[in-house]
Amino acid sequence: MKIKEQAEVIGQKKLAEGVYSLLLKTTISAYAVPGQFISIFSNDGSKLLPRPISICEIDKENGTLRVVYRVVGKGTTEFSSLTEGDSVEVMGPLGNGFPLEPGKAIVVGGGIGVPPMLELTKQLGNDVVAVMGYRNDDLFLADEFIDAASELIVATDDGSVGVHGTVVDAMKENDLVADVIYACGPKPMLKGVAEYAAAKNIKCYVSMEERMACGVGACLGCVCESKEKDDHSHVNNKRVCKDGPVFLSTEVVL
Repeated sequence: MKIKEQAEVIGQKKLAEGVYSLLLKTTISAYAVPGQFISIFSNDGSKLLPRPISICEIDKENGTLRVVYRVVGKGTTEFSSLTEGDSVEVMGPLGNGFPLEPGKAIVVGGGIGVPPMLELTKQLGNDVVAVMGYRNDDLFLADEFIDAASELIVATDDGSVGVHGTVVDAMKENDLVADVIYACGPKPMLKGVAEYAAAKNIKCYVSMEERMACGVGACLGCVCESKEKDDHSHVNNKRVCKDGPVFLSTEVVL
């Protein structure tokens, strides 16, 4: 079910340099699942296209959604000034989320791919190892992963905290194994995680990060290369916003 409505801003805070946590009161929360996203519209009429932002937390009881985003342009700069009591137009839930598989799980996030893994970690409800990658010691949400996961492993590009290197380096260093791996982050990271999963014979789901325009599958502006032809375009493409953003790692070319 897709809803477009005015959401009330419950609160917002800065988590790290350029990274903000926004809490919204919206009926979308009743239908959202981990791995989906919402589109947030600018209040500036000259900006027609919404900004897609992954869902970080879902609170069905209180009717709220939390999104955590990085300021990268005029749209997200505008969102960073929202305060309690403001309203903003949103649409969602959009895309396909992560399936909750039984057994031990490894949840992997890199950069702004960290936030959408928090709700997934909470909902898996089993033995979950979280492996999160950051540029430096601005470890936004790390404390929440400590509470949500059975174990948190951190990797940083500069080596300031945890493993010096990538999340894949951290997985190799700890020789992690599980029944399923879930990952969200930049494509080179996803490629490395998918290769690790294949080598260990572990099922792997990846959430693709592509630039989106419409967010509903109409414009074909966010296609990724797929292993098989899709039913919509009859070519080896899948629409990240509509067919994804979550795919089996064996479905797509990374």
